[in-house]
Amino acid sequence: MVVGFACLQLVLDRGEREEWFDSPTIVAMTIVAVCALAGFLIRELMTSDPIVDLTAFADRNFATGVTLISVVGFGMFSGMLLVAVFTQQLLGYDAWTSGLVLAPGGLGNICSLFASGIVTRVDQRWMLAFGCLLNALSLYMMTSLTLDMDYWALALPRFIQGFAVGFIFVPLSTLTLATVRRDKLVNATAVYGMMRNIGGSVGIAVVTTLLAHRSQFHQSTLMTHITAWDWETRVRLARWARHFVAQGSDTFTADRQAVVMLYRETVSQAQLLAYADDFWLLAMMFVAVPLMLPFMRRIRLEPTTPATARADEPAAAHVMEEGAV
Repeated sequence: MVVGFACLQLVLDRGEREEWFDSPTIVAMTIVAVCALAGFLIRELMTSDPIVDLTAFADRNFATGVTLISVVGFGMFSGMLLVAVFTQQLLGYDAWTSGLVLAPGGLGNICSLFASGIVTRVDQRWMLAFGCLLNALSLYMMTSLTLDMDYWALALPRFIQGFAVGFIFVPLSTLTLATVRRDKLVNATAVYGMMRNIGGSVGIAVVTTLLAHRSQFHQSTLMTHITAWDWETRVRLARWARHFVAQGSDTFTADRQAVVMLYRETVSQAQLLAYADDFWLLAMMFVAVPLMLPFMRRIRLEPTTPATARADEPAAAHVMEEGAV
C-alpha cells in the first residue's frame, strides 16, 4: 500500500514536468504503482483481518459516495490551483494578493455551514445536487476570464464556490457513511478521506497537463491568423512600433520589439483560452454529479434525546434507510 500510493503520487506530481510516459522514470514508477496496488488489493481480499476492509464497498451508498467524493476532490483542489496560478501567471499578482482572491471561498463556506444543519430534515441528495450545481455555476463564471479583470470579478465566483461547499461535503459524508456498519466505520472513513485526496491529486495532474496542451493548441490556432496581410495584425504592429519609437528606439529596433510584443500577447491569449477550457471541464464534472444521486438511498436522521442517548450506545443519531427512489 505504502509503495503503491507513494509511486502513484510521484507519477501524478512529476508526470507533467517529465513529459509523462516519455520519461523512463515515470514509466518505471507507474509499473511499480500498478503492481504494488494490485498486490495490495489481492492481499486485502484474501486475508481475514485486512488493513482496509474492502467489503464496505458492498454497501451501495458507500460505493457511490466514494466515487463522488473522488470527483468532488478532483474539482475542488484543481479549481483552487487554477485560480491561484492564473492570478500569479497572467494577472501578475503576488502570493499575498493571490491568497486574498481565494479568501472569499472561506467566507462563503462559513456562511453555508450555518445552513448545513438542515441535513437532518431534508433529503440529503437534494442538498448535494444544489451544492454541485452552484459550484458548477461558479466555475462557469470563471470561463469568462480576461487579462484586465479586477479583483471582485474573481472574488465573487470564489465566494459562490465556498458557499456551495457547505451543501456538498456534509450531505455527501452523511449519505456515504451513515449506512456503513459500526464495526466497519473506521476503515470506511479512512477510505473516504483517502479517495478525496487521490481525486485531488489526479485532478491537479489532469488540469495542469490539459492546460499545457490546450495552450499549445490555442497558440497554434491563433498564429495561423497572424499574417502580414491581416489588417488587424498590421494595426497592432504599427501601434507597438509607435510606442517603442516614442520610448527612444530607432525604427528598425521598434519593429522588432513590436513583433516580440505581439507574440507575447498571442501566448497570453492562448493561455487564457486554456484556463477557460479547464474551468469548462470542471463545471461539466459538477453538473454530472447529480446524475449519480439516484443510485444512493436517502438517509433519515432522527436526533436522539438526552434520555435515549444515555440508554443506547453513544451516537449522534439513529440512522434508518429509506427505500430506493
